[in-house]
Amino acid sequence: MIDVTLPQLGESVTEGTISKWLVGEGDVVKKDQPLVEIATDKADAEVPSPVAGRVVKLLASVGEVVPVKSVLCRLEEGAFETAPTPASKMVSKSATGAALAQPTVRKAALEKDVDLSQVRGTGDNGRITKDDVLRASAPAAMPPAVVPPPRVGQVAELINQGGGFVPPIPGKGYGSFKVPAYREASGDKVIPFTRRRRITADHMAYSKVVSPHVVTVAEIDLYRASKLRELHKERYKKEGLSLTMLAFVVSAAARALRETPDLNARVLEDAYVQLREINIGVAVDSPDGLVVPVVRRADELGVRGIVRSIDDVAKRARSGKITIDDLSGATFSVTNPGMKGNLFGGAIISQPNVGILRMGEINKRVVVVEGPEGEDQMAIHPVMYMALSYDHRIVDGVAANSFLWRVTEIIEKSEFDV
Repeated sequence: MIDVTLPQLGESVTEGTISKWLVGEGDVVKKDQPLVEIATDKADAEVPSPVAGRVVKLLASVGEVVPVKSVLCRLEEGAFETAPTPASKMVSKSATGAALAQPTVRKAALEKDVDLSQVRGTGDNGRITKDDVLRASAPAAMPPAVVPPPRVGQVAELINQGGGFVPPIPGKGYGSFKVPAYREASGDKVIPFTRRRRITADHMAYSKVVSPHVVTVAEIDLYRASKLRELHKERYKKEGLSLTMLAFVVSAAARALRETPDLNARVLEDAYVQLREINIGVAVDSPDGLVVPVVRRADELGVRGIVRSIDDVAKRARSGKITIDDLSGATFSVTNPGMKGNLFGGAIISQPNVGILRMGEINKRVVVVEGPEGEDQMAIHPVMYMALSYDHRIVDGVAANSFLWRVTEIIEKSEFDV
C-alpha cells in the first residue's frame, strides 16, 4: 500500500483544506494524475498520484482541514483495468476538450465559483445550462453553528486570570448589544462568501484584533520621479514592461527597510524577529480577488529588476497561474489603489508582517519650492499622500516616522538607477 500525504505546498503553509476529491474509492489512476484539490490561505493546488494503481481508501473528507504530512488516501500500486465511466458521471466536451457552454453560462460559472468540467449538462447534446450552474453552486444544507455567549461571571474570571478579552460573536453581537436581524427586501441580492473572500475576511479581522494599528501619513512631491519616469517609460514599453510609480515606491521602501529593521519583522509569542531578507508583497487584483505576490530580495534589485518581478507576478495572478510559493514569505507589503484611488487610506496589516505602505492617488497641486536664489516660489507638481500602517506592539512612532520620512526622501530625490 502507498500512503499519499499532504506535501509542503509552500514555506509558510502548514495545513490545507480538502476542496474536492477528483477520484473515488476503487478508481484506477495513472502516475501523476491529480487526486485531490487542496485549498490553502495562499492559493489552490492539486496533489498528484505518486504511482499508477487503484484508490483503496480516502482518509480525509471534503472541507476537512489537514496538517502537512497527513495521510490523505491509500493506493494499491499496480496495473489495473480501467472500469467504464457510468453515464451518470460523464461530462460532455467540445471538440477542443472544453465543457459545452454558452458565454453567459461561463460568466455565471465564474461568478458562482463553479468548475464547468465537473458539471453534467442537461441541455442539447450535453450542453451546460445556467440552471445546471445554479444547481452545482447551491450549498449543501448545514445546521447553523451555535456559539454560546459568555456565561455570567466569565468576563470577570478571564480578566482576573490575565486573559481579559472575550471576542464578539459575528452576526450576533457582544454583551448587551445585538445586531439587528436581516429581513429580505425586494431587490436585495445576497452574495455568498467564496472561499477566498472568507479567508480574506478572517485574515483582516484577525489582524485588527491582534495588531494595534497606528497610521502615519506623508506628502510626497513626485516632480523628479515623474520626470524620470517620462524619460524612460518608452524604452521600458519597447521591452514589454511598464515603468510605474509603484516600482519607485517598492524600491524606496526596500532601501528604507534595510535602514529601519523593526519594520521588516514579525512578532513571536514573547519576542520578535528582525528578518534578514527583504521580501515585499505587492497587492494585485486577480479573477479570484486580491492576492499579494512577493518580490523577493527587493533591496538587491534595481528599479528594472523590480519592474520585471512585479510585471511577471501580476500577469500570472491575472491569468490564474500564480503559485503558493509566489504568495509566500512577504516581510512587508505595499498596496496601490490604482487609477481610481483616493487621497489616502490606512490599510490593514497583512499578517505576520508589522507594516504596510498604502499609496494614494497622484494629483497636481500647488507646492512651495526653493527658487534659484533661495527664495520661496509656488509651482505645480504631481503630489501623492502615502500612509504607513504599523504594529505598535513592536514598532514605535520614532521608527515608523523615520522609515516613512526616508521613503519620502528617496522618492523626492529620485536618484534611481533605471
